[in-house]
Amino acid sequence: MNSIITYLLLYIHHLHKQISFLLLFIAKYIPLKQWAYDDSHSPKYRRFTLDRLPIVIKHQELDYRVLIKNYFNSNLKELKPVRRRNGKTIPSDIICPHCHAPHDYLYDNNGGKGQYQCKVCGENFNVNHRELKPIRFKCPYCGNTLERIKSKKDYHIHKCRNLKCSFYRNHKNKVPKDTSHTEISKFKLHYIYREPSKKFFDMDLSTLPKWATNFRYRKNNAYIMGLCLTYHVNLGLSLRKTSHALKDIHNISISHTMVANYAKTAALIIKPFIDYYDYKPSKLLAADETYIKVRGVKGYIWLVMDATKRSILGYTVSNTRTVEPCIITMRMAFEKFKTFPGKSLKFIADGFTAYPLAKYFFDQEVFNNPEDKDKRFTITPVIGLSNDDEVSTKYRPFKQKVERLNRTFKATYRGTNGYGSDDGASLSLILWVGYYNFLRPHKIHKWKRPLNLVDEFQHTNNMPEKWQLMIWLGQQHHLTQQKEKSVS
Repeated sequence: MNSIITYLLLYIHHLHKQISFLLLFIAKYIPLKQWAYDDSHSPKYRRFTLDRLPIVIKHQELDYRVLIKNYFNSNLKELKPVRRRNGKTIPSDIICPHCHAPHDYLYDNNGGKGQYQCKVCGENFNVNHRELKPIRFKCPYCGNTLERIKSKKDYHIHKCRNLKCSFYRNHKNKVPKDTSHTEISKFKLHYIYREPSKKFFDMDLSTLPKWATNFRYRKNNAYIMGLCLTYHVNLGLSLRKTSHALKDIHNISISHTMVANYAKTAALIIKPFIDYYDYKPSKLLAADETYIKVRGVKGYIWLVMDATKRSILGYTVSNTRTVEPCIITMRMAFEKFKTFPGKSLKFIADGFTAYPLAKYFFDQEVFNNPEDKDKRFTITPVIGLSNDDEVSTKYRPFKQKVERLNRTFKATYRGTNGYGSDDGASLSLILWVGYYNFLRPHKIHKWKRPLNLVDEFQHTNNMPEKWQLMIWLGQQHHLTQQKEKSVS
C-alpha cells in the first residue's frame, strides 16, 4: 500500500514538472497578448470595422455683448479686454467670426502667423479662413476636430490626427512590436468617421412615370397580355420565345417588341401593390447580392427576404456593389413593418462590408432624428462556408435560404442571356418578385399555394387572369395615391 502511494506521489510530481515546462514554453514563445488578434480580431482587419459616431457641433450665431453680460451675471465682474504686451497690436478690422467680438478681445494665438483666439467665446479661428463650416465633427475620444482626408462616391472620410488620442494609443499598443515602419500603415490606428455624401434616406422608393398608369389595347386585349406574362415570367421564356409560343400554341401573332412593352408597363403598374402589400414580416431577415449581366457588363441584384415566411421584402438592381443600393434595399424591407421591431430584429448577411456600413449610416440617421430611436437593429454576419463559430452554426440555415433564393432567380434569369438595359433589368426583377411572392407555388406549403394569399386570386386558377387581377390591384394603388396627393 505504501509503495502505491509513493508511486502516485512521484507521478504527480512528474506531471507537475511537465505542466510547468509547458506553461513556460507558452509564455515565452506564444504570447497570450497575440491570441486576441488572430483572424478577424487582428489589427490588420481594423480597417474593415466601423467606429462609434463622432461629436457633431453645429455652428450657432453668437453675440459677444450677450456673452459679456452673461459673464458679468455669473462672475459679478466685467470681462475686460486683452492686455497687450511689448506693444503688440491686432488690426482693428479683425473680428471673431463666431461671436463678432472686436479686436480688443482677441489674442494672437501663434505669434503673428494668422491664428487668433477669442477671449469672449473661447474659440480659435484663422484670419485666412474666416468662413465657418456649418457642421464640425470631433473625435469622441479626445475631442480633436476631424480632418477630411478622402472622398469616395457615397461618403467622405474624416480622420483624427491627434497622436495623443486614447483611441490611437490603444490601437498602436496592439500592433506587434516587430512591425516595421513600412508595414505599420497596414493597420488602422486613427479614429475614422464616414460622412454620407448622398441623402440616402430622402430618396423616393416609389417613383413612377405618368404614362404607365393605364393600358390602351389597339390590337390585342388584357387576356393576351396575361398570356405574355405567363410565358415570359412564370416559364422563364425570352421575349422572342414568348412570341413564338403564342404563335405556335394559340395562333396569336405578336412581336417580341410588343411583349417587351407589355412586360415593361405591367411591371411599373404592379410595383406599388408589391411594395405596399401587408406581408406581416417576422423579426428575422436575410440579405444577399448576386451577379447579373447588363449589356455585357457585370451588374448586381440585391435581395432582402423574410427568413421565416420566405417573402421578398426588398429588391434593387445596381451597376455597382456599393453601400447606396444596399441602403435602398434595406429601406424597402424595413418599410414593410408597421411597427419597427428595433433591436429585436435580426438582420443576417454575409461578411461583405456594405452591410455594416449601411447599418452605420442607419445609426447616423437615428442619431440625427432622436424620434426614430426605436429604429436601431443588429446585423449578424455569417462568414465562410463552414461553421467555425457558434454564430455561423446558429444562423447559417437562414443564410442558406437567401442563397437558395438567388439560385431560384438565376434559373429564370439564365434564359435571358443577360439584360439589354438597366431599366429592363429592374422591370424584369419587379415582375419576378411579384410572381415569386403571389403566384408561384412554394415548397413551404407543399407546392399547393403561393407564399401570400390574396383574396382576389382565390376565385380563379387561370394564371393569365391572375396577372390581370394583379395589374388591377396595382392600378387601385395608383388611384389611391393620386387621391391622397390631390387632397393634400
